[in-house]
Amino acid sequence: MKRILLPAGGAVLATGLLAAGLAGTAQAASDIASDPLAKNAEVATSIAKYWAESNGAALRAAKESNVWDSKDVAKLKSTGGYSADTKPGVVAPIGEEKKTATKSQNVNMPKTIGKVFFINSKGERRWCSATSIQSRYRNLVATAGHCVYDTAGNSDVMSKWVFVPGYYQGKTPFGIYVGKQAFTHYDFDVYEDYDRDYAFVTVYNGIKFDGAKTVTKSEFDAFKGPKFVDEKDVKVTKDEYEKWVGTTGRVGKVVDEVKPQTTGPEDNRGVYTPLEVSEKAYNDAASVGGPTVIKVGAQAFKTTTLVSKEEAAAYKGPGNAYEDKANGQWKIDRYYTKQWVIPGKDAEYYIIESRYIIVPVTDAGRLGDNVGGQGFAYNQPTGKYVRVFGYPAAAHPDGHKNFTGITPKWCYGKTTAKTVGSAAKKIEEHIALKCSMTEGADGGPWLLNYSNAKRLGYVNGVVSTFNDQDGNDRVDYISSPYFDGETNSVYKAAANVWSGKITG
Repeated sequence: MKRILLPAGGAVLATGLLAAGLAGTAQAASDIASDPLAKNAEVATSIAKYWAESNGAALRAAKESNVWDSKDVAKLKSTGGYSADTKPGVVAPIGEEKKTATKSQNVNMPKTIGKVFFINSKGERRWCSATSIQSRYRNLVATAGHCVYDTAGNSDVMSKWVFVPGYYQGKTPFGIYVGKQAFTHYDFDVYEDYDRDYAFVTVYNGIKFDGAKTVTKSEFDAFKGPKFVDEKDVKVTKDEYEKWVGTTGRVGKVVDEVKPQTTGPEDNRGVYTPLEVSEKAYNDAASVGGPTVIKVGAQAFKTTTLVSKEEAAAYKGPGNAYEDKANGQWKIDRYYTKQWVIPGKDAEYYIIESRYIIVPVTDAGRLGDNVGGQGFAYNQPTGKYVRVFGYPAAAHPDGHKNFTGITPKWCYGKTTAKTVGSAAKKIEEHIALKCSMTEGADGGPWLLNYSNAKRLGYVNGVVSTFNDQDGNDRVDYISSPYFDGETNSVYKAAANVWSGKITG
Protein backbone atom coordinates (compact mmCIF):
# COMPACT_ATOMS: atom_id res chain seq x y z
CA MET A 1 0.00 0.00 0.00
CA LYS A 2 1.41 3.39 -1.01
CA ARG A 3 2.60 5.57 1.84
CA ILE A 4 3.73 9.18 1.54
CA LEU A 5 6.81 9.84 3.62
CA LEU A 6 6.35 12.48 6.28
CA PRO A 7 8.88 15.30 6.58
CA ALA A 8 11.17 15.21 9.56
CA GLY A 9 9.23 16.25 12.62
CA GLY A 10 5.92 15.97 10.71
CA ALA A 11 2.95 16.41 13.00
CA VAL A 12 0.42 13.65 13.51
CA LEU A 13 -3.16 14.88 13.47
CA ALA A 14 -6.24 13.55 15.22
CA THR A 15 -4.75 13.72 18.70
CA GLY A 16 -7.30 12.90 21.29
CA LEU A 17 -9.13 10.39 19.11
CA LEU A 18 -7.80 7.45 21.04
CA ALA A 19 -8.47 9.28 24.29
CA ALA A 20 -12.10 9.51 23.20
CA GLY A 21 -12.36 5.77 23.44
CA LEU A 22 -11.44 4.84 19.88
CA ALA A 23 -9.44 1.67 19.57
CA GLY A 24 -6.56 1.56 17.11
CA THR A 25 -2.84 1.24 16.71
CA ALA A 26 -0.40 4.13 16.47
CA GLN A 27 -0.20 3.41 12.74
CA ALA A 28 -3.99 3.69 12.40
CA ALA A 29 -4.05 6.95 14.33
CA SER A 30 -1.43 8.43 11.99
CA ASP A 31 -3.76 7.75 9.05
CA ILE A 32 -6.44 10.04 10.45
CA ALA A 33 -6.86 13.78 10.00
CA SER A 34 -9.76 15.60 11.61
CA ASP A 35 -10.90 19.20 11.36
CA PRO A 36 -13.92 21.04 12.80
CA LEU A 37 -16.59 22.42 10.46
CA ALA A 38 -19.22 24.05 12.71
CA LYS A 39 -17.65 24.28 16.17
CA ASN A 40 -20.83 24.77 18.18
CA ALA A 41 -24.61 24.90 17.99
CA GLU A 42 -24.71 28.68 17.49
CA VAL A 43 -22.43 28.51 14.45
CA ALA A 44 -24.33 25.50 13.10
CA THR A 45 -27.66 27.31 13.41
CA SER A 46 -26.35 30.31 11.48
CA ILE A 47 -25.07 27.98 8.71
CA ALA A 48 -28.42 26.21 8.39
CA LYS A 49 -30.16 29.57 8.37
CA TYR A 50 -27.88 30.82 5.56
CA TRP A 51 -28.93 27.97 3.27
CA ALA A 52 -32.62 28.05 4.26
CA GLU A 53 -33.27 31.82 4.01
CA SER A 54 -35.64 33.09 1.33
CA ASN A 55 -37.11 29.66 0.68
CA GLY A 56 -33.76 28.00 -0.05
CA ALA A 57 -32.44 30.66 -2.46
CA ALA A 58 -28.78 29.86 -1.66
CA LEU A 59 -29.36 26.14 -2.22
CA ARG A 60 -30.91 26.80 -5.63
CA ALA A 61 -28.07 29.15 -6.59
CA ALA A 62 -25.33 26.57 -5.92
CA LYS A 63 -23.47 24.91 -8.83
CA GLU A 64 -21.66 21.58 -9.15
CA SER A 65 -18.29 21.31 -7.41
CA ASN A 66 -16.13 22.41 -10.38
CA VAL A 67 -12.93 20.76 -9.12
CA TRP A 68 -12.25 18.96 -12.40
CA ASP A 69 -12.41 21.00 -15.58
CA SER A 70 -12.38 19.61 -19.13
CA LYS A 71 -8.56 19.53 -19.17
CA ASP A 72 -8.62 17.16 -16.20
CA VAL A 73 -10.67 14.51 -18.00
CA ALA A 74 -7.69 12.28 -18.80
CA LYS A 75 -7.17 8.59 -19.57
CA LEU A 76 -6.59 6.08 -16.78
CA LYS A 77 -3.80 3.50 -16.97
CA SER A 78 -3.66 0.12 -15.29
CA THR A 79 -1.25 0.04 -12.33
CA GLY A 80 -1.63 -3.60 -11.24
CA GLY A 81 -3.50 -5.62 -8.68
CA TYR A 82 -4.70 -4.29 -5.34
CA SER A 83 -3.01 -5.26 -2.09
CA ALA A 84 -5.34 -5.72 0.86
CA ASP A 85 -3.54 -4.50 3.98
CA THR A 86 -5.88 -6.26 6.41
CA LYS A 87 -8.67 -8.82 6.28
CA PRO A 88 -11.84 -7.82 4.38
CA GLY A 89 -14.58 -6.36 6.56
CA VAL A 90 -18.12 -4.99 6.44
CA VAL A 91 -20.41 -2.92 8.66
CA ALA A 92 -24.12 -3.64 8.18
CA PRO A 93 -26.45 -0.85 7.00
CA ILE A 94 -29.31 0.60 9.04
CA GLY A 95 -32.89 1.52 8.22
CA GLU A 96 -33.89 -1.35 5.95
CA GLU A 97 -37.08 -0.66 4.06
CA LYS A 98 -39.54 -3.56 4.15
CA LYS A 99 -40.22 -4.04 0.45
CA THR A 100 -41.06 -7.21 -1.41
CA ALA A 101 -38.70 -8.42 -4.09
CA THR A 102 -39.57 -7.44 -7.65
CA LYS A 103 -38.41 -8.45 -11.10
CA SER A 104 -38.72 -4.90 -12.37
CA GLN A 105 -35.58 -3.38 -13.85
CA ASN A 106 -36.45 0.02 -12.33
CA VAL A 107 -33.94 1.13 -9.74
CA ASN A 108 -35.25 2.33 -6.41
CA MET A 109 -33.16 5.32 -5.41
CA PRO A 110 -31.84 5.09 -1.84
CA LYS A 111 -33.26 7.53 0.70
CA THR A 112 -29.73 8.01 2.03
CA ILE A 113 -28.32 9.96 -0.92
CA GLY A 114 -28.36 13.72 -1.28
CA LYS A 115 -26.16 16.73 -1.87
CA VAL A 116 -23.54 18.40 0.30
CA PHE A 117 -23.47 22.18 -0.08
CA PHE A 118 -20.55 24.44 0.82
CA ILE A 119 -18.73 27.70 0.10
CA ASN A 120 -15.26 27.35 -1.44
CA SER A 121 -12.26 29.68 -1.05
CA LYS A 122 -13.50 31.82 -3.96
CA GLY A 123 -16.77 32.47 -2.14
CA GLU A 124 -18.72 30.32 -4.61
CA ARG A 125 -21.72 28.21 -3.60
CA ARG A 126 -21.00 24.65 -4.71
CA TRP A 127 -22.32 21.13 -4.17
CA CYS A 128 -21.27 17.47 -4.42
CA SER A 129 -23.07 14.15 -3.99
CA ALA A 130 -22.98 12.13 -0.76
CA THR A 131 -24.76 9.50 1.33
CA SER A 132 -25.72 8.79 4.90
CA ILE A 133 -23.65 5.88 6.23
CA GLN A 134 -23.96 3.63 9.27
CA SER A 135 -22.38 4.93 12.49
CA ARG A 136 -22.74 4.52 16.24
CA TYR A 137 -24.76 7.73 16.64
CA ARG A 138 -26.45 7.64 13.21
CA ASN A 139 -24.88 10.96 12.28
CA LEU A 140 -22.35 10.25 9.52
CA VAL A 141 -22.02 11.28 5.86
CA ALA A 142 -19.64 9.73 3.29
CA THR A 143 -18.39 11.78 0.33
CA ALA A 144 -15.22 12.65 -1.57
CA GLY A 145 -12.35 14.34 0.24
CA HIS A 146 -12.29 17.18 -2.30
CA CYS A 147 -15.93 17.91 -1.37
CA VAL A 148 -14.76 18.74 2.17
CA TYR A 149 -11.25 20.16 1.67
CA ASP A 150 -10.66 22.99 -0.79
CA THR A 151 -7.76 21.54 -2.78
CA ALA A 152 -8.03 24.33 -5.37
CA GLY A 153 -7.71 27.03 -2.72
CA ASN A 154 -5.91 27.05 0.59
CA SER A 155 -6.38 23.33 1.38
CA ASP A 156 -8.60 24.26 4.31
CA VAL A 157 -12.06 22.84 4.94
CA MET A 158 -14.97 24.27 2.98
CA SER A 159 -17.16 26.73 4.86
CA LYS A 160 -20.90 26.49 5.60
CA TRP A 161 -20.86 22.72 4.92
CA VAL A 162 -24.25 20.97 5.08
CA PHE A 163 -25.81 17.70 3.89
CA VAL A 164 -29.35 17.65 2.45
CA PRO A 165 -30.67 14.11 1.84
CA GLY A 166 -33.35 13.84 -0.81
CA TYR A 167 -32.62 17.38 -2.04
CA TYR A 168 -34.80 18.63 -4.91
CA GLN A 169 -34.83 22.21 -6.24
CA GLY A 170 -34.53 24.02 -2.93
CA LYS A 171 -36.61 21.49 -1.00
CA THR A 172 -35.18 19.81 2.11
CA PRO A 173 -37.65 16.99 2.85
CA PHE A 174 -35.65 15.50 5.74
CA GLY A 175 -34.05 18.72 6.97
CA ILE A 176 -30.61 20.34 6.74
CA TYR A 177 -27.73 18.57 8.51
CA VAL A 178 -24.81 20.84 9.37
CA GLY A 179 -21.34 19.29 9.34
CA LYS A 180 -19.64 19.21 12.74
CA GLN A 181 -16.33 17.39 12.17
CA ALA A 182 -14.58 16.14 9.03
CA PHE A 183 -12.44 12.98 9.03
CA THR A 184 -10.08 12.24 6.13
CA HIS A 185 -6.87 10.38 5.54
CA TYR A 186 -3.79 12.29 6.66
CA ASP A 187 -2.25 11.99 3.19
CA PHE A 188 -5.20 13.74 1.57
CA ASP A 189 -5.46 16.47 4.19
CA VAL A 190 -1.77 17.31 4.06
CA TYR A 191 -0.59 16.20 0.60
CA GLU A 192 -3.81 16.21 -1.44
CA ASP A 193 -3.18 12.58 -2.36
CA TYR A 194 -6.19 11.58 -4.46
CA ASP A 195 -5.60 7.92 -3.70
CA ARG A 196 -7.20 8.99 -0.40
CA ASP A 197 -9.96 11.16 -1.85
CA TYR A 198 -12.66 10.19 0.65
CA ALA A 199 -14.16 11.84 3.72
CA PHE A 200 -16.50 10.96 6.56
CA VAL A 201 -18.29 13.88 8.18
CA THR A 202 -20.25 13.87 11.42
CA VAL A 203 -23.36 16.04 11.30
CA TYR A 204 -25.58 17.59 13.94
CA ASN A 205 -29.23 16.62 14.18
CA GLY A 206 -31.14 18.01 11.24
CA ILE A 207 -33.01 21.30 11.28
CA LYS A 208 -36.34 21.72 9.55
CA PHE A 209 -37.66 25.07 8.38
CA ASP A 210 -41.29 24.16 7.81
CA GLY A 211 -44.56 26.03 8.16
CA ALA A 212 -43.72 29.60 7.12
CA LYS A 213 -46.27 31.93 8.74
CA THR A 214 -47.22 35.59 8.54
CA VAL A 215 -46.77 37.56 11.78
CA THR A 216 -46.88 41.14 13.03
CA LYS A 217 -43.94 43.50 12.60
CA SER A 218 -43.05 43.26 16.30
CA GLU A 219 -43.15 39.45 16.20
CA PHE A 220 -41.01 39.53 13.06
CA ASP A 221 -38.41 41.80 14.69
CA ALA A 222 -38.20 39.58 17.78
CA PHE A 223 -37.84 36.31 15.84
CA LYS A 224 -34.23 35.02 15.59
CA GLY A 225 -34.67 32.32 12.95
CA PRO A 226 -35.02 32.56 9.15
CA LYS A 227 -37.41 35.31 8.09
CA PHE A 228 -38.17 37.51 5.12
CA VAL A 229 -40.46 40.35 4.05
CA ASP A 230 -42.78 39.82 1.10
CA GLU A 231 -43.64 43.21 -0.45
CA LYS A 232 -45.95 44.13 -3.29
CA ASP A 233 -47.32 47.38 -4.76
CA VAL A 234 -51.08 47.95 -4.36
CA LYS A 235 -52.80 50.55 -6.56
CA VAL A 236 -55.07 53.01 -4.66
CA THR A 237 -56.81 56.34 -5.22
CA LYS A 238 -55.07 59.63 -4.56
CA ASP A 239 -57.11 60.15 -1.37
CA GLU A 240 -56.30 56.64 -0.13
CA TYR A 241 -52.61 57.18 -0.88
CA GLU A 242 -52.45 60.50 0.98
CA LYS A 243 -54.29 59.03 3.95
CA TRP A 244 -51.91 56.05 4.05
CA VAL A 245 -48.81 58.27 3.88
CA GLY A 246 -50.18 60.55 6.61
CA THR A 247 -51.11 57.61 8.87
CA THR A 248 -48.07 55.35 8.48
CA GLY A 249 -45.39 57.85 7.56
CA ARG A 250 -44.24 55.48 4.83
CA VAL A 251 -43.75 56.69 1.27
CA GLY A 252 -45.31 54.63 -1.49
CA LYS A 253 -44.95 55.13 -5.20
CA VAL A 254 -46.51 57.75 -7.50
CA VAL A 255 -46.50 57.36 -11.27
CA ASP A 256 -46.86 60.94 -12.54
CA GLU A 257 -49.58 62.17 -14.91
CA VAL A 258 -48.68 62.25 -18.60
CA LYS A 259 -50.54 64.91 -20.64
CA PRO A 260 -51.81 64.14 -24.18
CA GLN A 261 -49.63 65.36 -27.02
CA THR A 262 -50.85 66.38 -30.49
CA THR A 263 -48.99 64.82 -33.40
CA GLY A 264 -49.45 64.16 -37.13
CA PRO A 265 -51.07 61.29 -39.07
CA GLU A 266 -47.63 59.95 -39.99
CA ASP A 267 -46.77 59.29 -36.30
CA ASN A 268 -47.67 55.68 -35.49
CA ARG A 269 -47.89 56.58 -31.81
CA GLY A 270 -50.87 58.83 -32.46
CA VAL A 271 -54.53 57.89 -32.06
CA TYR A 272 -57.21 59.53 -34.23
CA THR A 273 -59.28 61.74 -31.91
CA PRO A 274 -62.05 64.07 -33.33
CA LEU A 275 -62.33 67.33 -31.38
CA GLU A 276 -65.54 69.43 -31.43
CA VAL A 277 -64.68 73.10 -32.03
CA SER A 278 -66.35 76.42 -32.89
CA GLU A 279 -67.33 77.42 -36.43
CA LYS A 280 -64.42 79.86 -36.50
CA ALA A 281 -61.92 77.17 -35.56
CA TYR A 282 -63.43 74.97 -38.24
CA ASN A 283 -63.07 77.74 -40.82
CA ASP A 284 -59.48 78.33 -39.76
CA ALA A 285 -58.70 74.64 -40.28
CA ALA A 286 -60.63 74.10 -43.55
CA SER A 287 -59.67 75.39 -46.99
CA VAL A 288 -62.01 77.25 -49.33
CA GLY A 289 -62.41 74.09 -51.41
CA GLY A 290 -63.77 72.05 -48.51
CA PRO A 291 -62.66 70.15 -45.40
CA THR A 292 -59.20 69.05 -46.49
CA VAL A 293 -55.91 68.98 -44.60
CA ILE A 294 -54.25 72.37 -44.67
CA LYS A 295 -51.75 71.80 -41.88
CA VAL A 296 -50.03 68.77 -40.35
CA GLY A 297 -52.06 67.14 -37.64
CA ALA A 298 -55.46 68.70 -38.41
CA GLN A 299 -58.36 68.01 -40.79
CA ALA A 300 -61.76 69.73 -40.45
CA PHE A 301 -65.22 68.35 -41.01
CA LYS A 302 -68.82 69.41 -40.26
CA THR A 303 -71.98 67.50 -39.29
CA THR A 304 -75.63 68.60 -39.33
CA THR A 305 -78.14 66.83 -37.13
CA LEU A 306 -81.96 67.17 -37.05
CA VAL A 307 -83.16 67.73 -33.49
CA SER A 308 -86.28 68.81 -31.63
CA LYS A 309 -86.87 72.38 -30.56
CA GLU A 310 -86.18 71.31 -26.96
CA GLU A 311 -82.88 69.62 -27.90
CA ALA A 312 -81.80 72.68 -29.83
CA ALA A 313 -82.55 74.86 -26.82
CA ALA A 314 -80.64 72.55 -24.51
CA TYR A 315 -77.50 72.35 -26.68
CA LYS A 316 -74.56 74.16 -25.02
CA GLY A 317 -71.69 73.04 -27.29
CA PRO A 318 -69.41 75.16 -29.46
CA GLY A 319 -71.52 74.51 -32.62
CA ASN A 320 -74.67 76.24 -33.78
CA ALA A 321 -78.27 75.29 -32.91
CA TYR A 322 -80.88 76.98 -35.13
CA GLU A 323 -84.29 76.80 -36.81
CA ASP A 324 -84.42 76.05 -40.56
CA LYS A 325 -87.63 78.04 -41.17
CA ALA A 326 -87.73 77.19 -44.88
CA ASN A 327 -88.11 73.53 -44.02
CA GLY A 328 -89.74 73.86 -40.65
CA GLN A 329 -86.88 71.99 -38.88
CA TRP A 330 -84.49 72.48 -35.98
CA LYS A 331 -80.85 71.63 -36.59
CA ILE A 332 -77.48 71.60 -34.91
CA ASP A 333 -74.33 72.16 -36.95
CA ARG A 334 -71.25 70.66 -35.23
CA TYR A 335 -67.70 71.45 -36.29
CA TYR A 336 -64.72 69.17 -35.72
CA THR A 337 -61.01 69.13 -36.28
CA LYS A 338 -59.66 65.69 -37.09
CA GLN A 339 -56.41 65.26 -35.16
CA TRP A 340 -53.96 62.63 -33.96
CA VAL A 341 -53.04 62.56 -30.29
CA ILE A 342 -50.45 60.61 -28.31
CA PRO A 343 -52.64 59.59 -25.35
CA GLY A 344 -51.81 60.82 -21.88
CA LYS A 345 -52.21 59.05 -18.58
CA ASP A 346 -53.59 60.05 -15.21
CA ALA A 347 -51.31 59.89 -12.19
CA GLU A 348 -51.31 56.50 -10.43
CA TYR A 349 -50.83 55.99 -6.72
CA TYR A 350 -49.45 52.88 -5.01
CA ILE A 351 -48.86 51.85 -1.43
CA ILE A 352 -46.45 49.08 -0.39
CA GLU A 353 -48.17 46.17 1.27
CA SER A 354 -45.72 44.17 3.43
CA ARG A 355 -46.14 40.66 4.79
CA TYR A 356 -43.75 39.70 7.58
CA ILE A 357 -42.94 36.01 7.31
CA ILE A 358 -41.03 33.83 9.76
CA VAL A 359 -39.95 30.21 9.33
CA PRO A 360 -40.08 28.33 12.65
CA VAL A 361 -37.12 26.05 13.34
CA THR A 362 -37.61 22.50 14.61
CA ASP A 363 -35.25 19.65 15.42
CA ALA A 364 -35.47 17.03 12.65
CA GLY A 365 -33.69 14.33 14.65
CA ARG A 366 -30.70 12.19 13.73
CA LEU A 367 -29.78 11.60 10.10
CA GLY A 368 -29.75 7.80 10.31
CA ASP A 369 -33.10 7.69 12.08
CA ASN A 370 -34.69 9.67 9.23
CA VAL A 371 -33.14 8.17 6.09
CA GLY A 372 -31.18 5.14 7.30
CA GLY A 373 -27.51 4.59 6.59
CA GLN A 374 -25.62 2.52 4.05
CA GLY A 375 -23.23 -0.17 5.26
CA PHE A 376 -19.46 0.05 4.86
CA ALA A 377 -17.08 -2.42 3.19
CA TYR A 378 -13.28 -2.43 2.86
CA ASN A 379 -10.54 -4.64 1.47
CA GLN A 380 -13.05 -6.23 -0.86
CA PRO A 381 -12.04 -8.01 -4.09
CA THR A 382 -12.12 -5.85 -7.21
CA GLY A 383 -14.02 -6.78 -10.35
CA LYS A 384 -17.30 -6.88 -8.41
CA TYR A 385 -20.64 -5.36 -9.40
CA VAL A 386 -21.45 -2.02 -7.80
CA ARG A 387 -24.21 0.53 -8.19
CA VAL A 388 -23.14 4.18 -8.11
CA PHE A 389 -25.48 7.08 -7.34
CA GLY A 390 -24.92 10.80 -7.81
CA TYR A 391 -26.19 14.11 -9.17
CA PRO A 392 -24.23 14.70 -12.41
CA ALA A 393 -24.53 18.19 -13.86
CA ALA A 394 -21.43 19.35 -15.76
CA ALA A 395 -21.07 19.19 -19.53
CA HIS A 396 -18.71 16.71 -21.18
CA PRO A 397 -15.36 18.08 -22.45
CA ASP A 398 -16.87 18.49 -25.94
CA GLY A 399 -19.59 20.74 -24.48
CA HIS A 400 -22.41 18.20 -24.69
CA LYS A 401 -24.62 18.42 -21.59
CA ASN A 402 -26.44 15.17 -20.76
CA PHE A 403 -27.39 15.96 -17.17
CA THR A 404 -29.01 18.75 -15.17
CA GLY A 405 -28.03 17.87 -11.58
CA ILE A 406 -31.67 18.19 -10.52
CA THR A 407 -32.36 14.51 -9.96
CA PRO A 408 -30.02 11.63 -8.98
CA LYS A 409 -28.74 9.21 -11.61
CA TRP A 410 -27.03 5.83 -11.34
CA CYS A 411 -24.51 3.56 -13.04
CA TYR A 412 -24.13 -0.19 -12.68
CA GLY A 413 -21.35 -2.59 -13.61
CA LYS A 414 -18.18 -4.37 -12.62
CA THR A 415 -15.27 -2.40 -11.30
CA THR A 416 -11.89 -2.85 -12.94
CA ALA A 417 -10.10 -5.98 -11.75
CA LYS A 418 -6.84 -4.08 -11.50
CA THR A 419 -6.14 -0.73 -9.92
CA VAL A 420 -5.75 2.25 -12.22
CA GLY A 421 -3.87 5.52 -12.07
CA SER A 422 -3.40 8.91 -13.66
CA ALA A 423 -0.03 10.62 -13.76
CA ALA A 424 -1.71 14.01 -14.24
CA LYS A 425 -3.60 13.56 -10.96
CA LYS A 426 -0.82 11.64 -9.15
CA ILE A 427 -3.20 8.72 -8.69
CA GLU A 428 -1.76 5.21 -8.40
CA GLU A 429 -4.42 3.09 -6.70
CA HIS A 430 -7.95 3.83 -7.87
CA ILE A 431 -10.58 1.43 -9.14
CA ALA A 432 -12.69 2.41 -12.14
CA LEU A 433 -16.17 1.79 -13.53
CA LYS A 434 -17.64 2.37 -16.97
CA CYS A 435 -20.05 5.28 -16.46
CA SER A 436 -20.88 8.55 -18.25
CA MET A 437 -21.86 10.61 -15.19
CA THR A 438 -20.11 13.98 -15.07
CA GLU A 439 -19.06 16.36 -12.30
CA GLY A 440 -21.70 16.91 -9.67
CA ALA A 441 -21.76 13.15 -9.14
CA ASP A 442 -18.41 13.41 -7.33
CA GLY A 443 -18.72 12.20 -3.76
CA GLY A 444 -21.54 9.83 -4.74
CA PRO A 445 -21.41 6.35 -3.16
CA TRP A 446 -20.27 3.11 -4.83
CA LEU A 447 -22.60 0.55 -3.26
CA LEU A 448 -21.61 -3.11 -3.15
CA ASN A 449 -24.40 -5.72 -2.92
CA TYR A 450 -27.11 -3.08 -3.35
CA SER A 451 -30.60 -4.39 -2.59
CA ASN A 452 -33.19 -2.76 -4.83
CA ALA A 453 -35.93 -3.86 -2.45
CA LYS A 454 -34.26 -2.57 0.71
CA ARG A 455 -32.50 0.37 -1.04
CA LEU A 456 -29.37 -0.44 0.94
CA GLY A 457 -25.90 -1.74 0.26
CA TYR A 458 -22.31 -1.23 1.38
CA VAL A 459 -20.26 1.88 0.60
CA ASN A 460 -17.11 0.53 -1.06
CA GLY A 461 -15.98 3.72 -2.79
CA VAL A 462 -16.93 7.29 -3.70
CA VAL A 463 -16.78 9.06 -7.05
CA SER A 464 -13.46 10.88 -7.24
CA THR A 465 -12.50 11.50 -10.90
CA PHE A 466 -14.04 11.58 -14.38
CA ASN A 467 -12.17 10.06 -17.31
CA ASP A 468 -12.18 9.61 -21.09
CA GLN A 469 -10.81 6.22 -22.08
CA ASP A 470 -11.65 6.25 -25.80
CA GLY A 471 -10.48 9.82 -26.47
CA ASN A 472 -13.75 11.17 -27.88
CA ASP A 473 -14.02 14.08 -25.40
CA ARG A 474 -16.82 12.38 -23.46
CA VAL A 475 -16.66 11.04 -19.92
CA ASP A 476 -16.96 7.25 -20.12
CA TYR A 477 -15.30 6.08 -16.88
CA ILE A 478 -15.33 7.26 -13.28
CA SER A 479 -12.89 6.25 -10.55
CA SER A 480 -12.76 5.85 -6.77
CA PRO A 481 -10.02 5.32 -4.21
CA TYR A 482 -9.69 1.67 -3.20
CA PHE A 483 -11.19 1.28 0.28
CA ASP A 484 -8.66 -0.60 2.43
CA GLY A 485 -7.76 -0.99 6.10
CA GLU A 486 -6.55 2.60 6.33
CA THR A 487 -9.91 3.77 4.97
CA ASN A 488 -11.52 1.66 7.68
CA SER A 489 -9.40 3.42 10.33
CA VAL A 490 -10.66 6.82 9.17
CA TYR A 491 -14.23 5.54 9.01
CA LYS A 492 -14.08 3.98 12.50
CA ALA A 493 -12.74 7.20 13.99
CA ALA A 494 -15.63 9.17 12.50
CA ALA A 495 -18.28 6.52 13.20
CA ASN A 496 -17.77 6.72 16.96
CA VAL A 497 -18.06 10.48 17.46
CA TRP A 498 -21.24 12.04 18.84
CA SER A 499 -22.69 15.28 17.44
CA GLY A 500 -25.90 16.24 19.23
CA LYS A 501 -28.64 18.65 18.24
CA ILE A 502 -28.47 22.39 17.63
CA THR A 503 -32.01 23.46 18.41
CA GLY A 504 -34.56 22.56 21.05
